Amino acid sequence: MSITIVGLGPGDPRYLTREAWEVLTSAEAVWLRTARHPTLAGLPPTITLHDFDALYEAAEDFDVVYRAIAQQILLLAQRLQGVIYAVPGHPLVGESTVQQILAGAQERGIAVRIVEGLSFVEPALTALGLDALAGLQIHDGIEIAARHHPPLNPDLPALIGQVYSRAMASDLKLTLMNQYPDEHPIALLIGLGTAAQQVVHMPLYELDRRQVDHLTALYIPPMPQPGSFEALQETVAHLRAPDGCPWDREQTHESLRSELLEEAYEAVAAIEAGDMDGLCEELGDLLLEVLLHAQIATEEGDFKMVDVIAAIDAKLKRRHPHVWGQAVVKDEAALLRQWEQIKQQERKGNGSLLDGIPRALPALQQAYTYGKRAARVGFDWPAAEAVVQKIDEEIAEVHAAQTEEERSAEVGDLLFAIVNWARHLHVDPEAALRQANERFARRFRALETLARQRGLELDKMDIAQMDALWEEIKSAQ
Repeated sequence: MSITIVGLGPGDPRYLTREAWEVLTSAEAVWLRTARHPTLAGLPPTITLHDFDALYEAAEDFDVVYRAIAQQILLLAQRLQGVIYAVPGHPLVGESTVQQILAGAQERGIAVRIVEGLSFVEPALTALGLDALAGLQIHDGIEIAARHHPPLNPDLPALIGQVYSRAMASDLKLTLMNQYPDEHPIALLIGLGTAAQQVVHMPLYELDRRQVDHLTALYIPPMPQPGSFEALQETVAHLRAPDGCPWDREQTHESLRSELLEEAYEAVAAIEAGDMDGLCEELGDLLLEVLLHAQIATEEGDFKMVDVIAAIDAKLKRRHPHVWGQAVVKDEAALLRQWEQIKQQERKGNGSLLDGIPRALPALQQAYTYGKRAARVGFDWPAAEAVVQKIDEEIAEVHAAQTEEERSAEVGDLLFAIVNWARHLHVDPEAALRQANERFARRFRALETLARQRGLELDKMDIAQMDALWEEIKSAQ
């Protein structure tokens, strides 16, 4: 029992290795993953060739085809003479069937011999004049096309194989566009490893406008300026290093608290202003604060950035079993119930629904969040009208309060009820009050300007006079 897996090289028969030639020409029969490979034209006609191309036409997806091929090769290996299986390129570069065969052979105690061959990588390096050790990333186009974001470092070059059709190239393009600009230059390597090989340069958005084949690969050069998470981590680590910045080296988790809050508020301000350029900048500042905290924790041996990312990634997937699991949710209410059940399991049945809500939140936002959490288990008013009744009750209780302490408590209850009324109206009270503050500040400044223009002094005007100017400004705006 044995399996010999032969690499057929990238395409041109002259790239077939001497060892592969000797194995193939001395064989009575060879099984091919596919007969669609130019190297076969250079083999002696005396070799009996079998292929699995019929499986590609009958199966719904490649995974089914690859499993069927692997199982068939493992069965043929049971024969006394074993089996010779040939694949394009190198057996260990982009060959799913080979990995499955190796795993199955190990379980069954079947000996496997790998006969190496040139992969698509070597002719690509020659065509592009690249050094593979200069950070070149090599990926499977099929795997990237199935993602929503590419697993690529944009600061490094990337070579992507198996860009076999325009439909697949279209899916690949959409994934790449989640990171790279539409105009980012790329190169298609068509007919790679053959005499008809050509390198076609184009912007990314044109990727699926060219005819491609099963011998096509894609080259993506690095971005013109650093844009990777790793590059920013290096910058922050350098700032904290002995040869970095004295101010950054002195910072601690405690000293950076105010900056973290400040950057978060500045990002919110950019959102409220509809300033996308400003939001881009402020998100960068906020990310810097996150990385500074992670770098400090790294230096103190508490945790690393990879731990932060791993934890939130695992949490997201654990709390979305309807996306990364078999759970089915019918509506938003069912989704929230599922969310709370999962969080309760994480707390192992202990703790409160209100755990995790920061004490440092602005009071308005904290009240809004408390109300949302309680509503998840049904502790809520049935409708907005019921909250209005509660507000009326609280106003009456404010009027009835006898002491300053009682008035403070009743006003707090009134504000809490108003926040929950806003929640029932699907209004974010924090954002609404910020907007109201902004309107008031804008109008009051206009009031001051208008009074000066008319030779009036606010502190010498009565409320009726000021209110008339206020209404004038409101009408004008």
